[in-house]
Amino acid sequence: MSNSVGVVVTTRVVAGFIQDHRLHGELREFPENPDPTNGLIEIPAENLCDIICDAIVSASAGSPAAAGIAMPGYLHQGVMLDSPNLPQLKGARVCDSIRAGLQKRGLNLNISVFNDADAVAAGIAATRGQLDRQIRVWTIGNGIGYGRYPWTEGPWEGGHMVVSLDPREKYCGCGGLGHLEGIMGHRAMRLRFLDMEPDEVFAAARNGDRRCAEFVDLWHRALASATASQIHLEGAGRFYYTGRDIQRLELPRLKNHLYEMIKMSPLQSYTVEVLSEDPSLAAIGAGVAALIDHRC
Repeated sequence: MSNSVGVVVTTRVVAGFIQDHRLHGELREFPENPDPTNGLIEIPAENLCDIICDAIVSASAGSPAAAGIAMPGYLHQGVMLDSPNLPQLKGARVCDSIRAGLQKRGLNLNISVFNDADAVAAGIAATRGQLDRQIRVWTIGNGIGYGRYPWTEGPWEGGHMVVSLDPREKYCGCGGLGHLEGIMGHRAMRLRFLDMEPDEVFAAARNGDRRCAEFVDLWHRALASATASQIHLEGAGRFYYTGRDIQRLELPRLKNHLYEMIKMSPLQSYTVEVLSEDPSLAAIGAGVAALIDHRC
């Protein structure tokens, strides 16, 4: 089995050496002291690509054959077409920039870039020995990602799926109305509840606050709606839910909403599973996918 490097770019850059579908050693974080408030959003695109290159070089012990880089946004043929969570990358030819930066550092690798949620799906498939199966996953954090393995052509921007027709639902970072991320995303919740942090909203809901309880139910209905839409489009099967804020998800409540939304008997064979946050999944998925699917 060839070795690879997996890199994940979200609010920070983490990198690891991937061997036999497993993380070899520990994930390393770059830069070492990231901005705790803005993360990577204030770093210019060129500098961010340099940080990614340094991360790949640092994690490259063991002669990797490829490097996979996972990041949020709509990527096509190595170009970031749009990324509301890392807007400085919009239009950047990230694959070319990273390849050129590595060559300057004396490292020639096959480079592939992936949506971060797709990398999580690939990581689940790799660590469970299911690279021959379809994997679908929702990642819950600052943004909301929809990951799919094996990858197929298309934007697959599930976090921007329209789940509400209410014109007041305008909190998505991309500016669109009624989006899933505009309800569930961490940033969107902070805009909605200017007087409370998201964790405080969920705590208040548990303590009986009506406004917060109504929102928490909307939060779950939005996720159920997005999942039900994918089931109606692609069929039943297993869905995974994970991410930094996965502790907010109440699986019984989600299942109740799904039961209300999916009534065609051939589509009711779906299953849903919550996975604890595992920062290594996306890194493993990016590294494994880079050996299978060269997209740059």
